[in-house]
Amino acid sequence: MRIAVPNKGRLHDPALKLLERAGLHVQNGADRKLYADTVDPDVSVLFARAADIPEYVADGAAALGITGLDQTRESNVELVDLLDLEFGRCRLVLASPEEGGVSSPEELTGGTVATEFPNITEAYFEELGISPDIVEVTGATELTPHVDIADAIVDITSTGTTLRMNRLEVIDEVLSSSVRLFANPDVADDPKVQQVKTAFKSVLDANDKRYLMMNVPEDSLEDVEDVIPGMGGPTVMDVAGSDALAVHVVVDERKVFEVIPDLKDAGASDILVTEIERLVP
Repeated sequence: MRIAVPNKGRLHDPALKLLERAGLHVQNGADRKLYADTVDPDVSVLFARAADIPEYVADGAAALGITGLDQTRESNVELVDLLDLEFGRCRLVLASPEEGGVSSPEELTGGTVATEFPNITEAYFEELGISPDIVEVTGATELTPHVDIADAIVDITSTGTTLRMNRLEVIDEVLSSSVRLFANPDVADDPKVQQVKTAFKSVLDANDKRYLMMNVPEDSLEDVEDVIPGMGGPTVMDVAGSDALAVHVVVDERKVFEVIPDLKDAGASDILVTEIERLVP
């Protein structure tokens, strides 16, 4: 089974890191290769442009693909969106010059819109019942309104900095995108595909979680349990050669700072905080 992964750019390293954390170590390196094996003999990796990955998955060259929702929508292929991988977040927005007089999509009736995403843009305006001329460009989209090529643009933004630098303001959000795990519909329910999905989800579920271990006197256990903001009840075990109990619990990272003093006040000691690689319910 092949997983198509971006071969370069801002999505490449996070995708490889996710594979590693999920236990699918990529062997033989990933630089300048089309294919690579993983530690699982049944799973290999296909490296491709993020924009091409939807087609590879739709055609069956790969069973799974890691790429942005924007790329899949633009490709106009039918894939199964298995999992939001929670990185590569961005927005596809409609924007126009700050002093251009365009304040709503409706004002672009009879106008021109430049974009690298003509299919998404056409679908967006079609839903609104508007039919501007759509000009496909392959770069420097932000410049087109300033050289009289377009009245507005549809382009990707993460922070809005590039738009502001080019004196453009957002009129509307066209699409909110992030990197997803997509599957070919014919194999979406395959056990191996589901195994990969579960592995990825276990990594995501572990993000922003910490594992706390501590020793607690038996008579303080109830007080400690009262202040633990964990996922359900803690795990409690006897400590060999001691009257204390070992208490283990998973907590949100953002609560660790404030909960440790409360645990100590409740009687806990020898508190150890560790990261979690994967969390499987």
